[in-house]
Amino acid sequence: MKKIVLASGSPRRREILEKTGLPFVVRESAYEEDMTLPLTPIELVKHLAAGKARAVVPHEPDALVIAADTFIVFGDQVLGKPKTAEKARAMLQMLSGKENQVVTGVAIVDTATGTEVVFHDIAKVFIKELSDATIEAYIKTGDPLDKAGAYAIQGIGAVLIEKIEGDFFAVMGLPLSRLADELKQFDIYIL
Repeated sequence: MKKIVLASGSPRRREILEKTGLPFVVRESAYEEDMTLPLTPIELVKHLAAGKARAVVPHEPDALVIAADTFIVFGDQVLGKPKTAEKARAMLQMLSGKENQVVTGVAIVDTATGTEVVFHDIAKVFIKELSDATIEAYIKTGDPLDKAGAYAIQGIGAVLIEKIEGDFFAVMGLPLSRLADELKQFDIYIL
């Protein structure tokens, strides 16, 4: 089997890919994201995922490079990582009681042949009505500061979620079911 490289420093993506049982190595991509490009959210997330994968390609001959990018779409806004408590508070207040979309782009590149597959997955997340006290308590955990949309479904942030529609793992950052389907094009079968 061809060497598989996960072009991501995300512990969540690593954890998801480990569920497949496939052997892989991690090589973080040095790709600089530009969230200001004049693209639709779907085009942007696919562009960013492809950019991350392509940045690793020269370092990994004869490998299959997998990269992903995820962000939250709310109305016409793309929400990245808030980085500060103030921005996290504003995002959580905005999302309170509403639906948002988690858009994940994934790129798979065969570095030997140049074959490239880029796809996206969308999951809907419905946030509960959040009191100011709940928002403050969640911010104090530190969890929302480095999570797109200021929440993480895989941790304590799960208590903020009313329900999801779509792939749970897409919300975490790597749509596992779709990835398994796409890997078949490269003769890699998880089951």
